Amino acid sequence: MAQFKALADQPELDKYRSGPDNYGYFGNFGGRYVAETLMPLVLELERAYDSVRCDRCFQNELRELLNHYGGRPSPLYLAERFTEHLGGAKIYFKRDELNHTGSHKINNCLGQILLALRMGKTRIIAETGAGQHGVAVATVCAKYGIPCEIYMGATDIERQSPNVARMKLLGAQLNPVTSGAGTLKDAMNDALRDWVTNVKNTYYMIGTAAGPHPYPQMVRDFQSVIGNEVREQMLACEGRLPDSLVACIGGGSNAIGLFHSFLNDKQINIYGVEAGGHGIEVENGHAASMTCGQPGILHGNRTYLLQDDDGQILEGHSLSAGLDYPGVGPEHAWLKDKGRVQYVAITDKEALDALRICTQLEGIIPALEPSHAIAYVMKLAPTLPKQHLLVMNLCGRGDKDLFTVTRAIGMNI
Repeated sequence: MAQFKALADQPELDKYRSGPDNYGYFGNFGGRYVAETLMPLVLELERAYDSVRCDRCFQNELRELLNHYGGRPSPLYLAERFTEHLGGAKIYFKRDELNHTGSHKINNCLGQILLALRMGKTRIIAETGAGQHGVAVATVCAKYGIPCEIYMGATDIERQSPNVARMKLLGAQLNPVTSGAGTLKDAMNDALRDWVTNVKNTYYMIGTAAGPHPYPQMVRDFQSVIGNEVREQMLACEGRLPDSLVACIGGGSNAIGLFHSFLNDKQINIYGVEAGGHGIEVENGHAASMTCGQPGILHGNRTYLLQDDDGQILEGHSLSAGLDYPGVGPEHAWLKDKGRVQYVAITDKEALDALRICTQLEGIIPALEPSHAIAYVMKLAPTLPKQHLLVMNLCGRGDKDLFTVTRAIGMNI
């Protein structure tokens, strides 16, 4: 394992949007904890990403793709019946489920495929949990004619069959992962093993704001289009910035994408909602790494993790395949310790109830992931005055979860 700088030497970041430092740390979180064989690859990736961050041609090409292929900007929608039902804050949904492929994942994949092409890579690998990232990867690879292999846990393959079908139709090779619990953590382990084995031609397209530096920064930057749009849209429709932001969090890409633009606006309250599963008091019954975890190292970075007293990683549980990761991106870990973002947990049952209410009040079927955020909005909004402006990121649509949801609620179809 390798890292670049002692934790005690990390400087305090003076602004919430200024990280990471040159070593890939957000305070004491992040870094590059990878095998020596992987270090040249992450350094190559860092150099490549640094070269395009301020490259006008690259950024213009990405913007055109986001607008004309991805479907951006996504609408900022006033949920009037939902607002009236709760009787408190004025609630807006940032509707990233309307993006091409049905979630926010396409934002990051379009950025990374352009980077992979610039680096001359001819093969793409990726991990996926709920399958939304896998679908987005398969989509961009089909568009550019690049072969891709996607690692997905056997448990997730069973519960996310619609996305499995979409990936296969798009031409991706799907590799089932049977180790561990057969979920996202295990899929990421196998993808990293593949990357070490195929160093010359392969690009690893990580889907969340975790992993070794520069992935947390890069994914955040590509997803920050969400918050940048919200900022402009809220000023246009309300004449001021929102008072609160809410987003679900597994690894944390949709959440940091919404939050990042507003981190230095200290008057805005920000909430990240993680998976409480069967309840945070239930051993191995949740995936609330921020609420119940401790700092540790997983998948190349230091962050909050679910682990036992010996530092062994525990299996996370959530009805949502996209939230049962036993860790979180390192920028979120830093924001938790700095007190800038509040992280809370929502149970499976609360998320299911929220999905049903949102569907029947607004005619929008959300994925199970943002249903956790909706459930927290249902708790928060009634405590706030009517002039309070609350924005929640509706980051995925519910097509992929219909079989899971109908089984969970006992609906006959």
